[in-house]
Amino acid sequence: MSRYEQFDRSRLLVKPLAERQNDLHLDRWLSLSDPTPPFEHPDLAAVAARLTAAKSAGAARILMMGAHVLRAGVNRHIIDLLGRGFVDHIAMNGAGAIHDYELARFGATTESVDRYIRSGEFGLWRETGELNEWIREAAAESLGLGENVGRRIDASDYPHRELSVFAAAWRAGVPVTVHVGIGYDIIHEHPNCDGAALGAASYRDFLIFARNVERLEGGVLLNFGSAIMGPEVYLKALAMARNVAHREGRAIRHFATAVFDLVPILGDHRKELPKTDPGYYFRPHKTMLVRTVADGGESFYFRGEHRATLPALWRLL
Repeated sequence: MSRYEQFDRSRLLVKPLAERQNDLHLDRWLSLSDPTPPFEHPDLAAVAARLTAAKSAGAARILMMGAHVLRAGVNRHIIDLLGRGFVDHIAMNGAGAIHDYELARFGATTESVDRYIRSGEFGLWRETGELNEWIREAAAESLGLGENVGRRIDASDYPHRELSVFAAAWRAGVPVTVHVGIGYDIIHEHPNCDGAALGAASYRDFLIFARNVERLEGGVLLNFGSAIMGPEVYLKALAMARNVAHREGRAIRHFATAVFDLVPILGDHRKELPKTDPGYYFRPHKTMLVRTVADGGESFYFRGEHRATLPALWRLL
């Protein structure tokens, strides 16, 4: 037993979600025909071409993303890319599952941190805690975390489940893996959170992700707005995949990476910055755009808001 005291979660007051004021509502989510902010870049057509070639070859087409990509209102574009076969794996952090669930069930998501952290209500909303039960179920049934979230939303009667990326992926047989950091997400505050189940289900997702990284030769990896989870999970999975490939006489070297973010990268994004430059610590740059493609791959960088860049890529495809 630990010598240290732990927080007693039974003391918490968990309120119904109906009492929460949300910052984002259904009118935020774009239809495929809605105008989007303009975005042009000479390399974007090349990424579309690489995705098309990867689809034809049956190589991996992996989309890694931060949860705020969903908050940009582009769910329908992602779902359409799934349906057309241009994406065959999606990787998110834990917040991605939360936003997807809340949107499907309630048609709104995103609370004001500034407002609710003052009163201690932030994150403590009863219905969202249902995800913890689904995670426990995933661990008990040897399912991935994202797999069970997609299965459960698809089988639900939630009024907006057509906007769920997880449910669409479940129907298409495309894995959505959720790469969780303990303590990162609001559902970890809840009394029904089971850390062992969370770890088991999310680690299974990591192994599912690593298995698909084995198919990256000739493929494409996209990273939309994930500065930590994306590059770090990808780096470890690629090391595992290359370890096995090397022993089997194969190579995973010829593939493309594309990073979409807001951080300015001055000069040639294909070159690593010195450690004296703060930009050196922007992991998508050194990990995804330089180091892991240095022996035969290629990389692309696009600076712009996700509400503009993802629909722009979708239109080209």
